[in-house]
Amino acid sequence: MARRRPRWYFSFRSPYSWMAYRDLVDVHKDVADRVDWLPFWEPDEAATRELAALGVELPYVPMSREKHLYILQDVRRLARERELPLVWPVDREPRWDVSHLAYLVAEELGAGREFVDHVYRARWELGEDISDPEVIARIGERLGLDRQRLAGACDDPDVRARGLEALNSLYRDGVFGVPFFIDGYEKFWGVDRLPGFAASVRSRPA
Repeated sequence: MARRRPRWYFSFRSPYSWMAYRDLVDVHKDVADRVDWLPFWEPDEAATRELAALGVELPYVPMSREKHLYILQDVRRLARERELPLVWPVDREPRWDVSHLAYLVAEELGAGREFVDHVYRARWELGEDISDPEVIARIGERLGLDRQRLAGACDDPDVRARGLEALNSLYRDGVFGVPFFIDGYEKFWGVDRLPGFAASVRSRPA
């Protein structure tokens, strides 16, 4: 069996994943170019039912108030260390499939990484609502992509089917949070584990 490529699972929802993205492209660009970029998100009710029918149960756990308050403090601290502008977003009616399924379309069109950059910037630096299809449409337009295809990705049956495959992949990989990095049998969870993942990838022939 052929060895799978190194890969990292990211989520637009997670501030830690945002900071891992910045570290990956700013500090470990050579590694960013050698790994697969795979999305992790909380699916809507329809997708959750389809996954359950396949025996796939994703590891989502409600967050306690204490953990939420800690994350607010911790993220501000880590953003200051990286000199990153931080605007904490307000998610009124989050639909994470809107942005993450649009990523699959952008990747197909050859602009996956550019789309990731713009969505992270929109959410964590500008405080925009990435659950709004119009926000995603504007990002697509700025990238020279079909704005309607990106905005409507969450309602496209073919893209939704690909989304189920992506979620099944993270389930098979044993991913339980983001950012999550895998190189062979080695797994690394958390933004502070990125240097170890980068060293592991660099230790192997390109």
